[in-house]
Amino acid sequence: MRVCALLVLAVTSLPAMEPQQLALVLKAQSDFDRVELNPVPQLADVGSCLQSQASLLAASAPEEIALLYFRRGYCTLAGATITNANREFLAAAADFDRAINAWPARIKKKNQPPEAVSTGLRLLPWIARLHAWTDDSIRAAAQREISAALATPSCASNLMPIGGCERLMDIGRMWLGQIALRDNRLDDAAKGFTSGLDSGWPEWVEGRKRFGQGNYSGAVDQYGRALTIWRSIWRQPGPALLRRLGPEPDIPQALADLGGAQLVAGDTRSAIGSLDASIKADPGNSQAIYRRARAHDIAGHPDQALADYNLASRTAFAGAKDLASGEAHLYRGILLFRRKEFSRAEDEFASALNFEVPDSLRPDVRGWRQMAAAAAGSCASAKELVDHALAAVSPYFPKNEARQVAAACATSSSAQLNPAR
Repeated sequence: MRVCALLVLAVTSLPAMEPQQLALVLKAQSDFDRVELNPVPQLADVGSCLQSQASLLAASAPEEIALLYFRRGYCTLAGATITNANREFLAAAADFDRAINAWPARIKKKNQPPEAVSTGLRLLPWIARLHAWTDDSIRAAAQREISAALATPSCASNLMPIGGCERLMDIGRMWLGQIALRDNRLDDAAKGFTSGLDSGWPEWVEGRKRFGQGNYSGAVDQYGRALTIWRSIWRQPGPALLRRLGPEPDIPQALADLGGAQLVAGDTRSAIGSLDASIKADPGNSQAIYRRARAHDIAGHPDQALADYNLASRTAFAGAKDLASGEAHLYRGILLFRRKEFSRAEDEFASALNFEVPDSLRPDVRGWRQMAAAAAGSCASAKELVDHALAAVSPYFPKNEARQVAAACATSSSAQLNPAR
């Protein structure tokens, strides 16, 4: 994102500059260049850039302020991608905001129309905030502001070259794709990632689509392609700065999703391998542990399955707020169900529904509760399970087993009504 007209400050101020001021200008420019021109900036260069921009800010005219805040923000952002410190991402966003606010002062001549704010600059504060925060309000604001900036693009400013500005626009589109992916708006996500054809994200979105269509083998293929690309890009020392400004994949969660797709595709051995890798990378992912338990269940490893159901429950409790976790109660309920303690299992599933549980798991909780009740002898629950609950459960729910439990309940009830004589 090389800055055009590198001597903007000198052009406007050199004739009146004292030697000390000129030295500050040249050092600030040189320090910024070392960060901006290095695909993988170094922390020492980032520190020098921040110091020299701050020194020059204190001695500069108003028309120079926007450029200096942009450069300080850019160097702060470069450092934040190395340290991954939220406060640095937010400090960068604040400097980009200051640059935008100071933008009108860049035009000194009277009767000259104001220069449009560079679209790249408009995008940068929201890109920085998306790296720092993940709450819904920030995502909503970022989606609104990024969409507005991309709707009226302007890369004519000499703040940065046209190519750099357009690359930031691509990154902005990718963040819109990431937000859509989080909201499960897969068609919108695919549009956002069209400019990231070598990023792995288009493959991941396609995998999500195929999984939703029930094409689990196809999902496994696309997830595997995405992970191959991500591993090549995000290995140490990491990708170039501009790529790091885009959304970063969650590799442990991606492995958990790959393992889940392999599981429902019928490849339990590969599923266990992928889920082992996911859990090793992120031991706090209770859903990955649960999926591994299901894989062991299906593979006929009852002891390992029971151990994982127990571990999934304890992990979910450990990560819950105020020790209230519907997810943890779900896994504990499955553990009790497997031990044939059906009444206690039903109580755990009822508790799961009374606490916070991910929307994606709630239909499964209802299914497990009704299956436990049916196993305990409630044939009304068995009928509800078959007629309604199974239509809503996830691919991870044991549908065939549920039908067998319901059928056994119906057979038992019939035998009681018509005892042999």
